[in-house]
Amino acid sequence: MDKTPEQELDAALEDSAGLGTVRYLKTLVTAMTVTTILGLIVLITVVVMKFSQATPSQSALPLPDQITLPEGVSADAVTMGQGWIAVVSGDEILIFNSADGSLRKRVSIR
Repeated sequence: MDKTPEQELDAALEDSAGLGTVRYLKTLVTAMTVTTILGLIVLITVVVMKFSQATPSQSALPLPDQITLPEGVSADAVTMGQGWIAVVSGDEILIFNSADGSLRKRVSIR
């Protein structure tokens, strides 16, 4: 007998579980493998497409060349929004115009 170990295992399974069950399981495993491979290909394609897109200029916030903080103020945190930049410094928030960097407002934090 020149059967491979796989063929011997298949024969043993067919004898114990029935021929239809083994074929069904083989088909099911093959289908799941194909589905996993296709899903992985789709996922990789989507990631590559997303990262290869150029950043749209519309979403980029305009930034001034520099912002001059008032004397004695050091920035603890900075956040940006459409048309403004906020600098948190100790017990106050400084809000600057994002187009030219001019100070718009000072807000005290209590």
